[in-house]
Amino acid sequence: MQANLPLASHAVLPSHSAHPHSALAKSNARRVLIVDDHPLVRAGLSTVINQEPDLFVCGEAGTAREALDLVRHTQADIVILDLTLPDGSGLDLLKRLPKLPGCPPLLVCSIHEEALFAERALAAGASGYIHKAEATTLVVTAIRKVLSGSSYWSEDITQFLLHKLSGRPAKGSKGSVGNLTPRELQVFMLLGKCLSASKIAEQLDLSVKTIETHRAKIKRKLNLSNSGELTRYAVQWVLEQH
Repeated sequence: MQANLPLASHAVLPSHSAHPHSALAKSNARRVLIVDDHPLVRAGLSTVINQEPDLFVCGEAGTAREALDLVRHTQADIVILDLTLPDGSGLDLLKRLPKLPGCPPLLVCSIHEEALFAERALAAGASGYIHKAEATTLVVTAIRKVLSGSSYWSEDITQFLLHKLSGRPAKGSKGSVGNLTPRELQVFMLLGKCLSASKIAEQLDLSVKTIETHRAKIKRKLNLSNSGELTRYAVQWVLEQH
């Protein structure tokens, strides 16, 4: 646990934390770890979860690095995970966490479009996906379903996956962002944050040449004619996700 930081006008309270008092009050309850870069979201989820007699929040993390550390040390029964983290992609973290000994099931809670990200989250190892717009009303239901050994997916994403498995293309899928590979999607999202190819390469630990190759593939898949059009489209798309 990090030490308390001195408060200042720009200070942020540490997000890497555990909740031992909740654990003492609910010794037989299931332990929930929350990973989200927004303190208010973590606080809201914690309030809802800690009201349940059989659940308590055993820790909070605001970055992928903190999440990896807490999964190793809090013995959580389930992890609620956002896909947007300041030090990396939540999808990358989803792939890394199951490799840790005793990793609990993972429930994604994200603002991103379900049809685009839920399938990728499932492929990366998630046991469920809940949209942040519905989190406060459905999170307890989703947690209990995942803890029971099942999975939690909305009716919309279930129908989307069934259509895909049946070989019938989903409506509007041609030329859409949904056709991008996970790595292409990462590059596309970072382009939408107006990062240069060199900055994207640094963040993803890839070469600039590889990033340029991804950009070319993304332009082709999205039927865009030039880099300027790609950047405008990516910026607009990122803004629409928030």
